[in-house]
Amino acid sequence: MEQRMQMNVVNPQGYQAMLGLEQYLHASTIDKKLLELIKIRASQINGCAFCLEMHTKDARKIGETEQRIYLLSAWREAPYYTPQERSVLALTEAITVITDNHVPDDVYQEAAEHYSQKELADIIMAIITINAWNRIAISTLMMPV
Repeated sequence: MEQRMQMNVVNPQGYQAMLGLEQYLHASTIDKKLLELIKIRASQINGCAFCLEMHTKDARKIGETEQRIYLLSAWREAPYYTPQERSVLALTEAITVITDNHVPDDVYQEAAEHYSQKELADIIMAIITINAWNRIAISTLMMPV
């Protein structure tokens, strides 16, 4: 397959706006490993090979374990994630596949029990941002390198 377009070249202003969201998230108080777990899980659901390659590498660079990366798609059955992480992974799934059941109250409330409103707002922004990146990568056929 050949990449359809380079979004950063064809639409540099739009691409810069997306990078602005990414910069905001990296400056936020979200734990960096949790941020990468969000990105990996949403990318698994969306089937974004480009983002999966990028974020699994990024996660390893900051010390995330192979075991937790490999078992992320089965996080409910794996004992390696904290209750806080589980609440965010459930929220990530609900927002990523929002047409299935929107975001159920119990999923939102579970995350809200572990994080302040500001932290939760940042987490939601992180989920929304990776979903946007996935859609850019998939629609333009960005390939892992």
